[in-house]
Amino acid sequence: MSTQIKLGFLGAGNMGAAMMRGIAASELCKSGVITQIFAFDTDAEKCQALADVGIQPCESAQTLCDTVDYLVLAVKPQVLGSVLDTLTLRSEQVVISICAGISAEFIRSHTISNARIILCMPNTPLMLGHGATALAKCSGITDAEFSIAMQMFATCGIAEEIPETKMREIIAVNSSSPAFLYLYAKGFLDFAKNEGLDDGAALRLFTQAMIGSAKMMTDSGYTIDELIKMVSSPGGTTLAGLDQLYQGELTETVSRCCDACTTRAYELAGAERKK
Repeated sequence: MSTQIKLGFLGAGNMGAAMMRGIAASELCKSGVITQIFAFDTDAEKCQALADVGIQPCESAQTLCDTVDYLVLAVKPQVLGSVLDTLTLRSEQVVISICAGISAEFIRSHTISNARIILCMPNTPLMLGHGATALAKCSGITDAEFSIAMQMFATCGIAEEIPETKMREIIAVNSSSPAFLYLYAKGFLDFAKNEGLDDGAALRLFTQAMIGSAKMMTDSGYTIDELIKMVSSPGGTTLAGLDQLYQGELTETVSRCCDACTTRAYELAGAERKK
């Protein structure tokens, strides 16, 4: 595999477009590691909208496959199989899938048996450059190729390697979790509204509290339990609120939420979940 890479995106929706913009402005392109970025989408306007960052549209999905060294699968998981059935891949290509719940075996069953695959699970904050992406290196992928993929996703946030066997379990932790956090946040903001607080001020204060709390979790050196205790003065307001969350079994509810999310990922992939 050449160190000068032609990168292609099959699908130019929100996630694909965000990645292309991030990569196009990254050191990978500036240094010449990625020489060109190509894209195909059934909605040609989505590719044309990326012309300002140098993305080159292809006339068909097969033309894209024939052109690139690294192919990013960025279509909906429900249609991936039918899309792949129409394509001919090359065994030396690196295939990067961001399709939730889809396994390497599934991709190989719809393409070639020796397809070389990296599985990725990003999240929507990637669209703002603050994504969290989990990546798994499947058989046949070299360390150098995997490093390129890690760098690609790091341009849009952070990237972490996890085992291939845990790609469905990670969905609840980093990919679906933004929706769960938004719903949790809605409870606080609804309370603020009902109490007559300014919507904008409440939003800014609460979201900064979320950002600051996240930084305390990653940078302070304290455990989660220690951080909770730091905020909880005996007989104070925080403990009064925490008592209600404990009575509502918040952590148990979150566990059931993640379990349901993971089970659905297996169902969508037509796979059996073993516990």
